[in-house]
Amino acid sequence: MANPDGAHPARRRPLVRRLMLKDFRSYAALDLAIEGRLVVLCGENGAGKTNLLEALSLLAPGRGLRRAELAECARRGGAGGFALSVEVGENGERRQLGAGWSPGEGEGGAGRLNRIDRAPVASSRAFSDHVRVVWLTPAMDSLFPGPASERRRFLDRFVLAIDPAHGARVGQFERALRGRNRLLEEGKRNPAWLDAIEREAAELGVAIAAARLDCVSRLEALIAAERDDASPFPWARLALEGEVEALAASGPALEAEDRYRAMLRDNRTRDAAAGRTLIGPHVGDLAVRHGPKDAPAGSASTGEQKALLVGLVLAHARLVAVMSGIAPIALLDEIAAHFDPKRRAALFDALARLGGQAFLTGADPAAFAGLEGKAEMFEVSAETGVRRRA
Repeated sequence: MANPDGAHPARRRPLVRRLMLKDFRSYAALDLAIEGRLVVLCGENGAGKTNLLEALSLLAPGRGLRRAELAECARRGGAGGFALSVEVGENGERRQLGAGWSPGEGEGGAGRLNRIDRAPVASSRAFSDHVRVVWLTPAMDSLFPGPASERRRFLDRFVLAIDPAHGARVGQFERALRGRNRLLEEGKRNPAWLDAIEREAAELGVAIAAARLDCVSRLEALIAAERDDASPFPWARLALEGEVEALAASGPALEAEDRYRAMLRDNRTRDAAAGRTLIGPHVGDLAVRHGPKDAPAGSASTGEQKALLVGLVLAHARLVAVMSGIAPIALLDEIAAHFDPKRRAALFDALARLGGQAFLTGADPAAFAGLEGKAEMFEVSAETGVRRRA
């Protein structure tokens, strides 16, 4: 999968060349020209560095790296709503991708607005034809020892980067389960109603499990092909656990759907007593092991977990490039603070080999000393805004 020089195949390598914000988070207005492939944003905590990454993350399907409701992104004290525009350059051509939220537009009088070259598009999934985005934030540091729900969300973000329709399936599945739970809670055991909603849930649930399995399988294969026990970012071993996941992995989709639908039917009484559906991809888990040590990732030291997580995100970025043909834009928040100089240098080299664009934030400029002359450096301040460092 890799080229001889270590760079990964991507027919396209789009770069963010301009970022414009209006009433987004802490920014009343911003018009930032960007030239570098590696971009470093330094500044004190609370200066607004992560807000810039979050704006870029809204070019990906879903709710961005903070998973915030869009109304939360509007600047306090602003006129209401927000707008962001990103110029993406590639091979001398530029596209303008725009997103925003207005309290007076969309369904129910409020909604998200998406545009490409100022023309409205139905959803942010349309941006995936032009850019792919991956990210890593400090909130992910507790991923391995944390609850399964966090690992499912983490995996779904991986799947979304290569299959932009995945989020819609997950949303539809969750709505189907809410409808089923409501019918069971109200005691409305009309077999026709429940059969219909369980048929929909089974189809969607198996499709979700299959998409996750495909992503994990491809990522496992890529990791195995590039395995390096000497790397400062250890390789991971991955497995998807769950009853529906096992069904999806063991045979044809139609057979898996029939068997999951039978499970739902046979467990109506138990689910009614529990107040929720107890079987499905919504309770599955992503099992991660520290490859070189062959140990559960959650039992590794804090430093080992961070290095393993970075290695996993870098591998996913390479998978995105391979599958989509687009080198992804990587957003890495507070990435270098807890690494020693050796790991920092390895990280910077790995980002350069990805072939895409990377945005890195940190409070200490010294953490990025190894990028002097190689990256575009910006100083971010709550008082003076965003300024290019000399």
